[in-house]
Amino acid sequence: MLSVSQKKIYIIVGPTAIGKTQLAISLAKELHTEIISADSRQCYNELNIGVAKPSIAQLAEVPHHFINTHSLHDNVSAALFETYALQKCEELFLHNDVIVMVGGTGLYINAFCNGLDYIPPVPQRIQQEILCQYQMGGITYLQEQIKLVDPWFWDVGEIKNPHRIIRALGVKLLTGRSILSYQTAKQKVRPFDIITIGLYSSKKTLHERIMQRTNDMFQQGLIEEVKKVRPYKDMKSLQTVGYTEVFCYLDGLHDLETTKQLVSIHTKQYAKRQLTWFRKNKKTIWFDIDNGFLQDDCKDICNQISTCQ
Repeated sequence: MLSVSQKKIYIIVGPTAIGKTQLAISLAKELHTEIISADSRQCYNELNIGVAKPSIAQLAEVPHHFINTHSLHDNVSAALFETYALQKCEELFLHNDVIVMVGGTGLYINAFCNGLDYIPPVPQRIQQEILCQYQMGGITYLQEQIKLVDPWFWDVGEIKNPHRIIRALGVKLLTGRSILSYQTAKQKVRPFDIITIGLYSSKKTLHERIMQRTNDMFQQGLIEEVKKVRPYKDMKSLQTVGYTEVFCYLDGLHDLETTKQLVSIHTKQYAKRQLTWFRKNKKTIWFDIDNGFLQDDCKDICNQISTCQ
């Protein structure tokens, strides 16, 4: 067991399908603690298969938080997660010296670790108007608009990420200011230690795991799950890999095999973006699952983490 001198958060990060969930459960059981999910989609009651939510059996092994806590109709954001997670930590630290956090949503983890700058909330009316234009004109339309109205964001922002551009356009239309002008980059100090554990593998291994997960999702009933939320397909929370492709399938735009291939391809692209994001944190302790890391006894894993600190 790790010797604990003060309150600590162990955050497990890495690309989708790498094995974060099982490691988090094993680590939490070893440390006799609980888990906070840092996933922007697993908090929704209506989504299960397509977001790779922990199974009922896994949820029974260790108490999880920020799983099944919200509806698709709720306004869930990184700011909400920051508040929720900090409050939950305060509660859990009354009885635990260590907490495990796990997830692949880099923005949520960054909000928890470093805090967020205040950015004015954009009314749903404006967001919906931009989203409709995006659906008609694609990302090219968004890029043309942001280049025109916010050259600063065009120069340094994430211009290949439609959600980021939609957010930036909304703030610009609402306030007349670039969203970048609200970002002060002042890191907040947290009253606990943060140890980040990163999982990675060879591209071959990761792609095999992604393809296997994609096949498993369809076998488990992904199409039926997507049918249930189809009336809400324009919601931002459903503009995500696994759902957008099946919406197209249900609309008759692709056959089933093409749909599966697209889910796999887009998941691989998402995994690459996740790794790029998480590798920005130079303090992360990385472990290669190709070297048997996840098959080791969890006590040995804890010792390896302790040694690396």
